[in-house]
Amino acid sequence: MKVIHLIGGGDEGGAKSHVLQLIKELGKHIDVTLVSYRKGKFHDDAVAMGIDARIVRTGNIILDIRKTLKLVKSGNYDIIHSHGAKANMMASIIKRITGIPVVTTVHSDYHLDYMHSILKKYTFGIINMIALRRIDYHISVSGNLKEILKDSGFDPQHLYSVNNGISFSNEIPVCTRKEFFRRFNVPFPEDCVLIGIMARLHPVKDHETFLRAAAEVVKVNPDARFLIAGPGDELMDHLVQFTKKLGLEEYVYFTGMVEKPYDFFQIIDINVLTSISEGFPYVVLEGARFSKVFVSTRVGGLSELVKSGVNGYLVEPKDWKTLGEHLTELSVDKNKREQMGEKLREMAEARFSLRSMCESQLSIYRAILKEESKNRQDLKKYDIALLGYYGYNNSGDEAILKSTLDSFRTIDPELTFLVFSKKPRETKKLYLVDSVNRFNLFKIIYILKRTRLFLAGGGSLIQDNTSTRSIWYYLTVLRMAKRLGTKTMLFANGIGPIKRSFNRRFAGKVLNELQVISLRDAQSFNEIKALNVNKPDIYVASDPAVLLEASDETSVDELIRAEKIPAHKPLIGFSIRKWANSEYIDKIAEIADYCIEKYNSHPVFIPMQYPMDLDISQAISGKMKHPSSIVTRMYSPDVILGLTARLKLMVGMRLHSIIYAAAKCVPLIGLVYEPKVAAFLKEINQPSAGNLEDLDTAKICAQLDIIWENQSEIREQLRSAKKRLSIMAQANLSNAYQMLKE
Repeated sequence: MKVIHLIGGGDEGGAKSHVLQLIKELGKHIDVTLVSYRKGKFHDDAVAMGIDARIVRTGNIILDIRKTLKLVKSGNYDIIHSHGAKANMMASIIKRITGIPVVTTVHSDYHLDYMHSILKKYTFGIINMIALRRIDYHISVSGNLKEILKDSGFDPQHLYSVNNGISFSNEIPVCTRKEFFRRFNVPFPEDCVLIGIMARLHPVKDHETFLRAAAEVVKVNPDARFLIAGPGDELMDHLVQFTKKLGLEEYVYFTGMVEKPYDFFQIIDINVLTSISEGFPYVVLEGARFSKVFVSTRVGGLSELVKSGVNGYLVEPKDWKTLGEHLTELSVDKNKREQMGEKLREMAEARFSLRSMCESQLSIYRAILKEESKNRQDLKKYDIALLGYYGYNNSGDEAILKSTLDSFRTIDPELTFLVFSKKPRETKKLYLVDSVNRFNLFKIIYILKRTRLFLAGGGSLIQDNTSTRSIWYYLTVLRMAKRLGTKTMLFANGIGPIKRSFNRRFAGKVLNELQVISLRDAQSFNEIKALNVNKPDIYVASDPAVLLEASDETSVDELIRAEKIPAHKPLIGFSIRKWANSEYIDKIAEIADYCIEKYNSHPVFIPMQYPMDLDISQAISGKMKHPSSIVTRMYSPDVILGLTARLKLMVGMRLHSIIYAAAKCVPLIGLVYEPKVAAFLKEINQPSAGNLEDLDTAKICAQLDIIWENQSEIREQLRSAKKRLSIMAQANLSNAYQMLKE
């Protein structure tokens, strides 16, 4: 494997340490070349470390691109690995010319990289943002930074994390405090308690917070002294004046750049960082190398190493008051700072070693090359694209999506997905998939061309009961997929009702063009036969949501606390949606009151789609004589499934509230507003409360009495039904996977 790293070459601090140490270690396993776009210390240090380091600097950006392109082509590199704005720009251009995959390491929040300069922010900053979007693979140096990239809309399937690492076994020349003080003309007594911060003088490092905290410390411990190390002439005068303003001239000293960072960390007692944003700062590891206790703002991935109160302290950015309290405590308690420092070293050595960093990076390279090789074979990018009613705050449809993705990933963890959604950024983050807006026609065409298998389904997509626009949208995308040569399957779908004759003709024509159609229930099978659809392979499966796993108990407990649900009482769930007439509101309120009076239970209204189900739940609750609870916020489907498992009984109008209950073997009764509800109740052999238009409250209450008295038997019936439905749903997924692989 051959990898070429591109970097600006003016880097200092953590980014410099990360890149040079990583490349040095990678060089023991693969061929690595480093290209810098300027001369200077970065390049010189790379050469001194024995790295194959080159300089590309012509003074002309076009010539720099040509020279780099020539170097990349002649070297036959497998991967380009870029770091920073200029390198990202170069790499994205070269990728478009050569097709060589590019991965970039994001060392910090790129939104804040040029906050000190408006000019650079709107030049280099914007160029970097564009370049990052054109690069397919991204590596963050912390879990926190990975979350920032997810929030910014990057494809989570191509986001990786590599913890910064250092060697904990190499020998480091000893530096005494006396020697260091002499070298930098530090005017402090050698026996002082020395609190240090090593960071370039830049607004993002927020040295003012460090100085404000220092002013608090000296009020209690006049023996404390403060050392500020790092380059940055632009801010030096301001910080010196700020020091004088606080009356700290005799307590604070600026060393400027320290070429040998380990000399600094050997001679301080407490290691500090006050940044407002970080990736994962190397200074915590460099200090941990010498068992120095670390006190910092809670930024980047520091919480992955620093356990506040155990091996250091973390405070909120700009909270100089709390920072000062912790520094004061540690400055007067030598035993505590030494004990915390030892614990920090132990954890850092176990989880943030140089070897671990290198192994993670190599595994990422191998994963990228494997995916790129697969994509080159058929010129596709995604294994499976999914279209359904996703991104509409509907728990049932989101359950279909989550259970489908989880099940496919169990079959093959390396599958890549694209989901068409109304809220693509939210879908990306929730389900770790790529996603585009379901109404962006140009992107839909582009994606379908680059997809191996297109699954449209889950829910009742092919129906015109809600609108004609909906059925035409789904049928048009299905036809488009077929015309583009993509394997296409109508997946676990409910068919009907389709009332309009021209919609029935169009549906029959399009569905006959498909390869495979799997249906959610037997009623849909009858409907599709009535449409004269007979050319595809057609079979009945079940709703994928039956395969959904419930969340952990802690998440459900948090929901119950947040929504003030009295968990000590038997809970009866009500999941109601808005429908044509409103007469049923009074009747359901009456039924809920009956449950309270007869069973000493507590009704919990569980909206499945927001905000409409919440509105109707509040209307029903307002009609009741007794108090009830409403789940006011939207929770993930697995959490609602976990809540459903806590119920004694479910009164469900929404189809997926009934499916959730059946999946958790909770006794249930269904309120039928569409044929799909009646079809599922028949499938699991459970009672219907009748159609919404003519609900009989006395009859329903009598049915509830029977259910309440026979819960054990009903749960056993549901266990049998769930087993059968799960087998059918799993077989459907296996069929789709086989279709993908054929």
